[in-house]
Amino acid sequence: MVVAGYVSARLEEEKPIFSKQRIDFSPPSAINHLVVCNNQLCMSLGKDVLLRIDLGKPDQPNQIELGRKDDARIHKLFLDPSGSHLLISLTSSECFYVNRNSQKLRSLSRWKGHLIESVGWNKHMGSESNTGPILVGTSQGQMYEAEIVVSEDRLFNSSPDQYFKYVYSLEEDGSPAPVCCLEIERSIDARFFVVATTRKRLYQFVGKAPEASEQQVFQPIFNQYADCLPSFQEFPVSLGYSEISFYTSKLRSSPRSFAWMMGNGVLYGTLDYSRPDSLLSDLKVWEYSVDAEPPRSIVLTQFHFLLLHSDRVKAICTLNGQQVYEDVFPDKFGRLLRMVKDSAAGLIWIYTEKAVFRYHVQKESRDVWQMYMNMGKFDLAKEYCKDRPECLDAVLAKEADHCFQNKKYVESAKYYALTQRYFEEIALKFIEAKQEEALKEFLLKKLKNLKLEDKTQMTLLVSWLTEIYLNWLGMLEGDEGKQSQFDATREEFRQFLSSPKIKECLLNNRSTIYDLLASHGNVVDMVFFSVIMQDYERVVAHHCQHDDYSAALEVMSKYQDPALFYKFSPVLMQHIPKLVVDAWIAMRRRLDPKSLIPALVNYSQIGSSEQIGEAIRYLEFCVQSLNVTDQAIHNYLLSLYAKYKPEALLWYLEQAGSDTNRIHYDLKYALRLCAENGHRQACVHIYKTMELYEEAVDLALQIDVDLAKSCADMPEEDEELRKKLWLKIARHVVQEEKDVKKAMVCLSSCNLLKIEDILPFFPDFVTIDHFKEAICNSLQEYNKHIDELKQEMEEATESAKRIREDIQEMRNKYGVVESQEKCASCDFPLLNRPFYLFLCGHMFHSDCLLQEVIPHLSPFKQARLEVLQRNLVTSNQAKSRQRPKEGGEGSHRGQQSRDQIKADIDDIVAAECIYCGELTIKSIDKPFINPEKYEEENNSWL
Repeated sequence: MVVAGYVSARLEEEKPIFSKQRIDFSPPSAINHLVVCNNQLCMSLGKDVLLRIDLGKPDQPNQIELGRKDDARIHKLFLDPSGSHLLISLTSSECFYVNRNSQKLRSLSRWKGHLIESVGWNKHMGSESNTGPILVGTSQGQMYEAEIVVSEDRLFNSSPDQYFKYVYSLEEDGSPAPVCCLEIERSIDARFFVVATTRKRLYQFVGKAPEASEQQVFQPIFNQYADCLPSFQEFPVSLGYSEISFYTSKLRSSPRSFAWMMGNGVLYGTLDYSRPDSLLSDLKVWEYSVDAEPPRSIVLTQFHFLLLHSDRVKAICTLNGQQVYEDVFPDKFGRLLRMVKDSAAGLIWIYTEKAVFRYHVQKESRDVWQMYMNMGKFDLAKEYCKDRPECLDAVLAKEADHCFQNKKYVESAKYYALTQRYFEEIALKFIEAKQEEALKEFLLKKLKNLKLEDKTQMTLLVSWLTEIYLNWLGMLEGDEGKQSQFDATREEFRQFLSSPKIKECLLNNRSTIYDLLASHGNVVDMVFFSVIMQDYERVVAHHCQHDDYSAALEVMSKYQDPALFYKFSPVLMQHIPKLVVDAWIAMRRRLDPKSLIPALVNYSQIGSSEQIGEAIRYLEFCVQSLNVTDQAIHNYLLSLYAKYKPEALLWYLEQAGSDTNRIHYDLKYALRLCAENGHRQACVHIYKTMELYEEAVDLALQIDVDLAKSCADMPEEDEELRKKLWLKIARHVVQEEKDVKKAMVCLSSCNLLKIEDILPFFPDFVTIDHFKEAICNSLQEYNKHIDELKQEMEEATESAKRIREDIQEMRNKYGVVESQEKCASCDFPLLNRPFYLFLCGHMFHSDCLLQEVIPHLSPFKQARLEVLQRNLVTSNQAKSRQRPKEGGEGSHRGQQSRDQIKADIDDIVAAECIYCGELTIKSIDKPFINPEKYEEENNSWL
């Protein structure tokens, strides 16, 4: 497997880390001092001119004149990190204050008499109008705590300095030494750290300020050192001055590193706020060249400190102490005076008496990774090349080689896997070193870094790793002393197989993995792999082959695959029938009972009572709980009932009912089955269900007469059949049982039988005493029936008489039609066309009545009417074509046919008045307008 590496190519030349820019500014007089903080630039020009510039608005400078008439000049300027508070120290040991939002200089009366050399600003407690407690260092080595508050509303506009109190004195060689620099920092646990430098010494003061103290925050801290000297660093050589610089990544955040320019060189390192008594950590000294001019100023950046000489600037890397930059200034600008840094903007400012320069720091960390890598600090190297993959690859390769050389093979494998080094090279490297653990780690990491599209590489790695794991398991197995290692390796191997990322790879190459497992004889892990692949059939088959039927059933129940139940249930039913049926019942409708019949049939034939009972239990569950209607299930349950549980057979048949449309078993099969097994009562029930009542009665008479009676009463609508069935029962009672009393009971039980129906069944010589009463009752019924017939005949004669009278009366009825009468439908004169006159008084033209009646006729009558009309037209045409000579009997028959057709038409059309008859009553719920013609009617009104 070959992996291509990165190709490093720079499309354009990188800009230098430090780029200089001269500010387009020509001072009216010589620049003496310059400070910059938070985009606020302040400089002193000439003797007593103060120029302030907001770099966000460089075209709006602000100039303030001190207005001094004596020889006093500005000694130093001090600007706080926020750019709000400016202190002006004069050579006359006076001090002035001006706020960023004010134009007025304020004299600090309490400060008078002290030449201020340094100010330690309190970044954590100050504001725009309040400096908070600050520290002030003088040229006599004295340190004072002070606070300045500005308020325009203060009464009489008094001095802004709240207090100015002595706290400590610094000495060198037994005499006071000027305080060159002051820095105040606070840790997370609220401890204050004060760093103060003289010409040769660097002092550190550590302590907590009182919580309730409103003033004199630092006094308690310095009181701790009244009887003992604070911690300090001292160097023998002195330049007559010193300067310390701190690197702060953000405004108001705590510095992370420092650089102190003193006589011997530059002391630099990091700041550790967790240390109890000293901030300084990882100290290093960069010494000056013997023949070089000592620097005048220093500025610290993230990875470099810059030294200002009179004519040049040098940049030294803090990581390796190498000079990486030098910029020489031409003589025309004059001697370089000082260098300051604006921590908020990250810019470095240098000034001479005639010019101001600004340095931009760009991508300072671009080559830091390489330095850290060469120093063996690989974590830091990787941190600074996260966005540069080619550099990160080089660091990882270097770290991997370093670990390999130090025999940290597993760690080296992790790093090699992240590089772009050739796969074969690294793999052979570990194989030659006989480091299988490292090789495994390398393969795992490579596999983790592959994409899902890299199927070929993934298949290779998975197969190789599987072989490695199986080799280890084979070597460790059986060694009791390495049992824990064996268990850990097996667990790791199983986690590897269960990894979601390689699931598709394993699915596509499962046969290869199975072959590897089989070649090592690892049956246990083969089962585990089968479960992962959801190849449950193989798992169940394995358990069955080893007679572990409960485990096989447990797998089937867990994954609930119906196909597994259908395939393995026959085997399991032979050994654990109850558990198998319990599992079937738990699956409920997920199993098709019909597909389980082979398992039920196979082992019910063996004859084991337990298996048969469990088969019946499952079938009952299907029928009663699942409401299965499959005929095969019901037929099989019926067969088991008939053979092994006859007491439940009749109950089952009765529960199924007698409606053949709702019976789910085969009636003919059930009849044959019951007959073969001698269940005659069940056969009777089936005969009744099949409506074979004669066969049911015949068989029931062999069992019980009462059962036969119940069968005989079933055909309720067929009295002839009922009578026939009861006659069978009567004959059986008389002839077979020869019980006259029981025969009389049969006679009373069925109202269809008469005494004369059963008399032929009795012997010729039998006493009449037993059925004398029945004969008498029969004769009485005959007499009663005769009387009823006579009464019906009389009523029929009377009705016929009344009908004849009504017919005679109807023949004499007539109606008078006046000449002005109009049709009730069309309102035209009635006598113009043939018409109908109804007894109710309504009169209609024949065609108008026909038009009114047709919509109300049924489809059948409408069709009949059309046929009659066509026949009438045909008949009239035939009459008109008949020649005069044709007469006689043929003409008479034609006239009769036409009259009959007309009469039939009249029966349909004029059966009743359209307005007064049933047709009008039946049409009351019909709309006035036909829905099909509603749209047409509606449009006609628009």
